[in-house]
Amino acid sequence: MSDHRIQTLKVHRISIPAKAVHSHGSGDVGSINVAILEMITDTGITGWGEASPWPVFTGTAEGNAAALHIHLRPHIIGQDPVQVEKIMNTADKVVVGHPEAKAALEMALLDITGQITGLSVSELVGGRMRESIGMSFSVANPDFDADMDDIAAMWQDGVRIFKFKTGFAGHKFDLMRCEKIRETYGGEADIRIDYNQGLPAYDAVRCIRDLEAFRPTFVEQPVKMHEREALAHISHAIDTPIMADESVFDPKGALYGAQIRIADIFSLKIMKSGGIRRALEVAAIARAAGIEVYGGCMFETGLAHAAGTHLMAAVPDLLLECEFYMATYYASDDILTAPFPAKNGRVHVPTGPGLGVKVDPEMLTKYAVEPPLV
Repeated sequence: MSDHRIQTLKVHRISIPAKAVHSHGSGDVGSINVAILEMITDTGITGWGEASPWPVFTGTAEGNAAALHIHLRPHIIGQDPVQVEKIMNTADKVVVGHPEAKAALEMALLDITGQITGLSVSELVGGRMRESIGMSFSVANPDFDADMDDIAAMWQDGVRIFKFKTGFAGHKFDLMRCEKIRETYGGEADIRIDYNQGLPAYDAVRCIRDLEAFRPTFVEQPVKMHEREALAHISHAIDTPIMADESVFDPKGALYGAQIRIADIFSLKIMKSGGIRRALEVAAIARAAGIEVYGGCMFETGLAHAAGTHLMAAVPDLLLECEFYMATYYASDDILTAPFPAKNGRVHVPTGPGLGVKVDPEMLTKYAVEPPLV
């Protein structure tokens, strides 16, 4: 037990415009809509958390803000923030689903615990295996000429991993973009493919085999999230590694996915797993089954990116890097007091206690969509 108690919770709902619309097999996105949790102890320590949903994937910002403000608040106020598992166990009993709200809650608790102990979040959840992680950028602008300009600029910044969002504008468009990148940057570009559930299961194998000519590192979630057996069949039929994202949310989903060998890779995301520690459980199941993992993200600010970076820093084995590019290359602005640490094509693990980043209250006010819930 610690001498600290949670005294105040504030839930901020914000919307930050994106620099460009990004299209996916499951819909378009042109802004970052999230709920930010501000947690303050009676000793004056502030912890921050972020719920970053996507309505077609996990949930809504409004729903997660309500889960935090209405349903979880009574079970959080007055609690010892260091008792993370106890509080999270209660949260699971009080509210079904809403993994993003639970991720924000755990994030704030770990941030406070880290500040109390002087340890970073990655150290709290197991230890830091690496100081930086290669960064992937998602190529998703319907205006591919604009995307090529962005890719050229990022190439100068040291970015070498590009994940093509496919399945939203036709197979020929997907083939053309991959061919253009290979012609322009040759084998030095690491090409990845993400359908975001955009292919019909009956045609998936044929389409993916066409794209294999461009030697992608993996193909992500070609079919609908509930078509798990079809995804497993595709994984067995295709030489290129297949990654499950929407089809594997949490440890239970990971266990079933490992049992049917649903894919060769699992995308780890704090938001769909309900927190860093649950995502590490997914990683442990994957590791036991010989399945690789990848650091995925939702539409996030630098705050959630920092948490994701701590997660991926703690994963024992990591070959496929991460995609924490939103705060640097997608959002028109961010909420942190200092830029999210991305340099030379890599994201760097924050070194301070807790999350190692701070939120700028003025940015919360600037991008607020409603007054904070207190």
